[in-house]
Amino acid sequence: MKKIGIIMGSDSDLPIVTKAVDVLKELDIPFEVHVYSAHRTPVEARDFAVNARQNGFGAIIAAAGMAAHLAGAIAANTTLPVIGIPCKSSNLEGMDALLSTVQMPTGIPVATVAINGGANAALLCAQILALEDKALAEKLDAKRASDAKKVLEKDLLISSQF
Repeated sequence: MKKIGIIMGSDSDLPIVTKAVDVLKELDIPFEVHVYSAHRTPVEARDFAVNARQNGFGAIIAAAGMAAHLAGAIAANTTLPVIGIPCKSSNLEGMDALLSTVQMPTGIPVATVAINGGANAALLCAQILALEDKALAEKLDAKRASDAKKVLEKDLLISSQF
């Protein structure tokens, strides 16, 4: 199975990245986590992206706040799918990161999840890998069924109170 690369622009993004890690662990998807900044370590970020395919990655998650150029910088250097997680900052509640991540120029796409959407970034990566991995597709189907069951149990609990 291909692995997922998770890059965060700063260690302050770790709480958001941990949500992605938890989902990947739950689905038994191999991954690596690194801190590379588009601005402070551009050579390392570029090298990771350029070599990602040959190093066995199937997709890359890039989490960054504020200017949030990391996902775009990674995407500019690979044709693997890149999923950006805009991280909330104290300045503009994450809207700056969201707009920086989602507004990519034609030819350099970045799939973008919600602000602080670590879990959905991992699930999107899993869906991408599941295109060619039947066992993973079955795990995703089971997770969806389990999640639906939990909601219906909550519905029963709440509706029985009224």
